[in-house]
Amino acid sequence: MRAGTYQAKPFSLHTGEARTSAPSPVRGGEALASPQITFSGSTSLTTPAKSWVEVAWQRCPHMCVTSCPTRRGAGDQGMRGARSLAASLPVAEKFWWEGTMEGPSRQPSSAKTASFQDAVRMLNTLQTNAGYLEQVKRQRGDPQTQLEAMELYLARSGLQVEDLDRLNIIHVTGTKGKGSTCAFTECILRSYGLKTGFFSSPHLVQVRERIRINGQPISPELFTKYFWRLYHRLEETKDGSCVSMPPYFRFLTLMAFHVFLQEKVDLAVVEVGIGGAYDCTNIIRKPVVCGVSSLGIDHTSLLGDTVEKIAWQKGGIFKQGVPAFTVLQPEGPLAVLRDRAQQISCPLYLCPTLEALEEGGPPLALGLDGEHQRSNAALALQLAHCWLQRQDHHGAGELKASRPGLLWQLPLAPVFQPTSHMRLGLRNTEWLGRTQVLRRGPLTWYLDGAHTPSSVQACVRWFRQALQGRERPSGSGPEVRVLLFNATGDRDPAALLKLLQPCQFDYAVFCPNLTEVSSTGNADQQNFTVTLDQVLLRCLEHQQHWNHLDEEQASPDLWNAPSPEPGGPTSLLLAPHPPHTCSASSLVFSCISHALQWISQGRDPVFQPPTPPKGLLTHPVAHSGASVLHEAAAIHVLVTGSLHLVGGVLKLLEPALSQ
Repeated sequence: MRAGTYQAKPFSLHTGEARTSAPSPVRGGEALASPQITFSGSTSLTTPAKSWVEVAWQRCPHMCVTSCPTRRGAGDQGMRGARSLAASLPVAEKFWWEGTMEGPSRQPSSAKTASFQDAVRMLNTLQTNAGYLEQVKRQRGDPQTQLEAMELYLARSGLQVEDLDRLNIIHVTGTKGKGSTCAFTECILRSYGLKTGFFSSPHLVQVRERIRINGQPISPELFTKYFWRLYHRLEETKDGSCVSMPPYFRFLTLMAFHVFLQEKVDLAVVEVGIGGAYDCTNIIRKPVVCGVSSLGIDHTSLLGDTVEKIAWQKGGIFKQGVPAFTVLQPEGPLAVLRDRAQQISCPLYLCPTLEALEEGGPPLALGLDGEHQRSNAALALQLAHCWLQRQDHHGAGELKASRPGLLWQLPLAPVFQPTSHMRLGLRNTEWLGRTQVLRRGPLTWYLDGAHTPSSVQACVRWFRQALQGRERPSGSGPEVRVLLFNATGDRDPAALLKLLQPCQFDYAVFCPNLTEVSSTGNADQQNFTVTLDQVLLRCLEHQQHWNHLDEEQASPDLWNAPSPEPGGPTSLLLAPHPPHTCSASSLVFSCISHALQWISQGRDPVFQPPTPPKGLLTHPVAHSGASVLHEAAAIHVLVTGSLHLVGGVLKLLEPALSQ
């Protein structure tokens, strides 16, 4: 049966040749409120064999979905239509991007003949298929078996759990700031002349960023060598009773352990992937010290829907007799951490503030901007100080407890005078994509991966402070603010976008975490775990949320409000607020490159892409906005939400990172 044609009301899918048709036809006696796209030659998208977003993407690869404040009211119907159509039409078995993820048809015969990109493509085949991932979420078994499986993979790779003891590991978990804490800690200890290893996730531009030696991603040659060595070892040891290859993150975790042992690092800073108790990094049995950064709500489908449940998962990295440190947390989750530590016989300490460590000395300069980084730096100082003390390095002094806190019954970690090496390490810390600023002519890019309410709130504070300290442009044109946003997983985009509204953006831009529409993109940023339907519908939902919020009254002072207690009864979406009108136009682009082309209008001296695709400016909002951006004296672009989005933007704005 011929598929129906569809009418788009709240948003339009645009190419230079496309035009929307009008009436909604009837299928089986029902009108379908779903988009129709017609092209020159009156060709309609009518195939029932593929989902509408796939067809639209294939026929309109530079799709631009826009919304203007003057065209409100039809959003609900159109979004329902998009969802119903996506559900009614079967998804094609293979998207174009999946064709690039299969890796070589045959694995290279040796590491010598394999390129770095060969290794990355083969690694990508270990990503969990999106459909299977959904099945696993529905049928999740005993998490403890996941750790047992990881130990089996480790043994098959030629290592035993006790071999990891030689790495002198600092193990760090948390919801917010654990990556920054690890970066501070690694840089501090490297300042002492120690050879450091650092395992983190996710990567921004290239996968080798996840495994660092002395602060630098391992070279493509080193990555390739260790990848194929581990891959072949696991292939050789498979049998009928086990899966031959671990999933993507587990493989990289195993690979990091091998790299650090073979390269003979003095210590390894290991960032937990998700949670802690059942994370595959938790096969570490004897770390030197553990840390827990700020806690909040994230990964609820895996960790639980309250911050107390999440705290229980994070406290799972505690080990008997191994010191652990945490920053000030809400009373509920802090009590959970305390109880977990007591059950495991782990000495847990509460970090003093950075202000306490600065007393009697000059202020500590941090390489990472933002007030929230001070908490991460305070934790990093305690982790580094404890590691040095336990390794008898340079007489760091004994770890002595202070009096218990009155509210939390946790001993305070000692206040000490940071050494010159510690000061140097804090000052020299770099962590791309976190409170990062790139100034390019009239454009200033503000990049900060933030995907929880508290981290977005911190991002907004940082962005506001950065704008207050900016130099006023000398030109006569306007100053324009642009938001570029995407969120993935089980995050609540409405809650995050609510916090961003008071920044009073002139334009809100949404796009998937895809750098290019073409299937020839860099293998480092390919993602198997979602379908094309999912990422495009997600962007449309973000636009829908933004437009609804745009109609509401938003508080201009949300960034000054106290952080909401994660999981508490108060919701920023329901809180009363004084009247405030936002009037940003919203746009959806099919990839990051097209979004940046529209935002920059050729005015970024580094980002000079090919000629924009035909039809990028056909919609009135995109066309009028292009004129405004082209004439603006200054353009301030905040890129936030998913770290993968930030990574894609960095890949395009900083080409050297891909080399």
